Amino acid sequence: MNTFMDYLAVAFVFALLALPSLIGHLGDLRIDRQLRDAERADAERAGTPEGIPARPSSSYSRAA
Repeated sequence: MNTFMDYLAVAFVFALLALPSLIGHLGDLRIDRQLRDAERADAERAGTPEGIPARPSSSYSRAA
């Protein structure tokens, strides 16, 4: 029974340490999905093909 309680304690500590990281990762995935959806909506509104963001040509110019 002590061995089981030891394993349970280790699993609990691991979950306690991993939970904030997992919650943050899920939040990042949600933000990535929102950004991807916003880019698609902008591309559709501008009439450009998917995957090519609609940006002014000045943003591609390089300073010499």
